[in-house]
Amino acid sequence: MTARFARASLVALLVALGFTAPAPASAAPAAAAATSCYGGAVTVRYGEVRDFGPYVTTSRCKDINMRMTGGDADFGWACVHFQGTRADACNYWTKIGRSWTTIATDVLNGTRFTVLNGVDLEGSSATFQIAF
Repeated sequence: MTARFARASLVALLVALGFTAPAPASAAPAAAAATSCYGGAVTVRYGEVRDFGPYVTTSRCKDINMRMTGGDADFGWACVHFQGTRADACNYWTKIGRSWTTIATDVLNGTRFTVLNGVDLEGSSATFQIAF
């Protein structure tokens, strides 16, 4: 009983003096990574659809980024088509490899877009990630 009373008294004294216990380890770094630009990427497969999307840009990224993550293609091609522009118009064709590549820069949040795509050889397979 004395040890319990002494411990309670010590805790009361420390609280009265403004001391607090350290907060438990937080999951903030993991949560931040999960909601980072690349953490919110979507995975798409070449050949399943004509164009990837439509998507709407978010505050996670200021650019639209893409990379190839699988398949037997050596590289892919991508071009961003923004809603409200001519149906056959896209910004520019970008070669996509296995590292993140910017396919559109300084895109406003809430912008609706699709990604036109292709691979190096028709018949090749490819899996991509798009972060926006």
